[in-house]
Amino acid sequence: MNVNLLKKGAESPATLATSIYERLKADILSTRLEPGRKLQLRFLIEYYDAGQTPLREALNRLTTEDLVIGKEQRGFFVKPISLDELYELTKTRCWVETLALRESMTNATPDWEEALLVAHHRLERTPRSLNAEQFEDNPEWERLHRAFHALLIGGCGSKPLIGFCEQLADRLYRYRALSIRKAFRVRKVNDEHAAILKAVLDRDTAEAERLLQLHYEKTADIIRADLDATNNGTTATQSEA
Repeated sequence: MNVNLLKKGAESPATLATSIYERLKADILSTRLEPGRKLQLRFLIEYYDAGQTPLREALNRLTTEDLVIGKEQRGFFVKPISLDELYELTKTRCWVETLALRESMTNATPDWEEALLVAHHRLERTPRSLNAEQFEDNPEWERLHRAFHALLIGGCGSKPLIGFCEQLADRLYRYRALSIRKAFRVRKVNDEHAAILKAVLDRDTAEAERLLQLHYEKTADIIRADLDATNNGTTATQSEA
């Protein structure tokens, strides 16, 4: 008897829907399901080995998170990317995360500072790319990167604020995934993290906020330049056709 079928049969509808949602979300954020793509139900059923009900529940949930859009009589699509959205998301993330960082620093404890030091040490020692010759995304670096940034704001004392920051990080990760291959060789991201950490440990709130905002704005500038170059290349190709 097929063990996978037994496991699948043992899953509750709620557990199955959550599992499908998490897989779909991961594929959208990593751009494995590229921006603007139509999410045809037949393809999703086969690819995720799931029924229509949990898939529709997952798609509706992702619609509320602004990662999927539903069009009347046309179905679901991965939300397209846009420079306007990139600007708005980055601006909003800078606003809310500098606020959360300020509160975390106000509430600083020795345990929090020690956890930051450990998180930064682990991140710094983990290679960004699995391949030294050409970029190959390292999932462990992404996990540690997310953990470090989460710790920076984690002591703010507001779960709703932290949750909103996580949503913004998710939506911006999709943009990072499109441009990361070009950015990783030229950007000294470890130095940026080290500078933020130093300002935090020095209790220099204004400098920590400034460096965190600059960190996110640099990311947006790289993505914007890459998207501009891609769009210009597409336009040139179309005009030559």
